[in-house]
Amino acid sequence: MDATHLHLILTHFPIVGTIIGIGILAYGQFFKNNEIKKVALGTFIFMAILTIPVYLTGEEAEETVEHIAGVSERIIENHEELAEVAIVLMGLLGVLSIISLFALLKAHVYARTIVVITFIVSLITFGVFAQVGNLGGQIRHSEIRTLNSGDINQSDFNEKGLPNSKYEDHDDDD
Repeated sequence: MDATHLHLILTHFPIVGTIIGIGILAYGQFFKNNEIKKVALGTFIFMAILTIPVYLTGEEAEETVEHIAGVSERIIENHEELAEVAIVLMGLLGVLSIISLFALLKAHVYARTIVVITFIVSLITFGVFAQVGNLGGQIRHSEIRTLNSGDINQSDFNEKGLPNSKYEDHDDDD
């Protein structure tokens, strides 16, 4: 297994794990259950650690796909730039989760506040990671590309909304 495969395998975990952590933390907050909150914080810490190899393998994954026909350099660049923001947010979420966990374990007076701040940062982090994942998917899945991705123009489609000939598949079986 090379770094590209590792990137593709691990890339889903920060997105899915963060939304699971958000759900667990929301449950813990709603029912005022510190043990459940600790599980959520542990999930965020684990996702922050797991995000490191995802980020570090991204460059090799780019090298693997950037010369494949149909792969957009613009989408790769957008994915990479947003991934840089995402890893900073995930790092912040990991640090806040450690602080929140410590505050809960020691029953500090600021525990409730720091957990709420951690929850808010987790929502933002998830939103950014969802967009990073969407851009990553667009790299090899042209069927999910949109006009907003910067890779397709309105002029690339005819009046029926179908792709013009430069995007059509051509059969040599005529």
